[in-house]
Amino acid sequence: MVSFSKQNHTPPNRQISVEDKIRIQAKALGFNQMRITNTASFIRDEKAAIQRIRKGFMGNLPWYTEDRVHIANNPQFLLEKAKSIISVSMSYYVEQEQSLKKSVPGKVARYARGDDYHIVMKKKLKILLSKLSEITKTPVNGRIFVDDGAINDRAVAEKSGLGWFGKNTNILTSNYGSWILLGSIIIDLQLTPDKMLKKNCGTCTTCIDLCPTGAIVGPYILDSRKCISYLTIELKGIIPRNLRNAIGSWIFGCDICQDVCPVNKDIPNTTVPEFSPRNKNYTISDLLNLLDFNQDDFSKKFKNSPIKRTKLEGLKRNVCVALGNAQNSKAIPKLTKILNEETYVIKIHAAWALGQIGGSTAYRALQNAYRKEKNEEVKQEISLSLKNIELRSETIDLVIFKE
Repeated sequence: MVSFSKQNHTPPNRQISVEDKIRIQAKALGFNQMRITNTASFIRDEKAAIQRIRKGFMGNLPWYTEDRVHIANNPQFLLEKAKSIISVSMSYYVEQEQSLKKSVPGKVARYARGDDYHIVMKKKLKILLSKLSEITKTPVNGRIFVDDGAINDRAVAEKSGLGWFGKNTNILTSNYGSWILLGSIIIDLQLTPDKMLKKNCGTCTTCIDLCPTGAIVGPYILDSRKCISYLTIELKGIIPRNLRNAIGSWIFGCDICQDVCPVNKDIPNTTVPEFSPRNKNYTISDLLNLLDFNQDDFSKKFKNSPIKRTKLEGLKRNVCVALGNAQNSKAIPKLTKILNEETYVIKIHAAWALGQIGGSTAYRALQNAYRKEKNEEVKQEISLSLKNIELRSETIDLVIFKE
């Protein structure tokens, strides 16, 4: 990757190109990188995405269809007379405080600790698009995308030379690693495209080897159904039992494959104030407090935050899993309460958490809940948790529960 400082250096007596003028404007708006590509189809990427769908690797995402993939990888469908695509990135990396580097009961992915990047970047991209006509002295039409529209932004970033694909499927950059957020503008203006980078991950397989759920099933192939980010954000409903322990303390997203990546070392902190953390990692007390939230509490605390995407039920579900993995007995009273009061999805994960914490108090809470519960899925989960405690009850005085 060529830095802005190098790209923007203009020798004496040479006129600044339109492309460099756009780069200067992008930098002024806070974008760390800006590259350009054409609107030719991303044939390789379309084939790979369709293969993932057909293998079931996309999980339960009804909107992610083969038709959508076809459009996303053919930019000319997205804007009449499309000629160029501007690809930008914005770093969101903030080094953790020393106290947060220690093991904590509830963790949030770095990108979700500040304001919602969709809002932040779209606002800046709208300004950049509006400046294009001023820079070029001609009307410019365009469409803006920030990870929420029908365009393959990672393919755009790779083809433009902004970065290269890592084996964890993230885009990697020389100066900012994969701690970046991507945006694209398709325009009807012909610009000189940049060259792709001749970089790759070589023989490194660290992200594959250290993914706790085995979600990276091969280089550049992600099985979303096993990915902690998918499980804690996109998945609606019940997290598979066999993956709950591997989720550990993540309550929203996951950074493991980025934290272990050698390219992601010694990254400078973001200069974007909106990405300063406001949603840090959570203590046991913080997690227990989240279980008391109603919809108004949730909407107020996570306004303009990426965390709102998981919705209240999803967040409480994730908190239950984190509490179960923390195995802290302080959580038993609150888990017992929601086991009797919440939706069946939250009840199932509360029952699982009590089974992980174990002990006679958790056991009796599960017994009582089983007798009152009418939902068969919840009863089945309670039964499994009771048996789990029984298997570990050598030093605990239990009155074995009989269904």
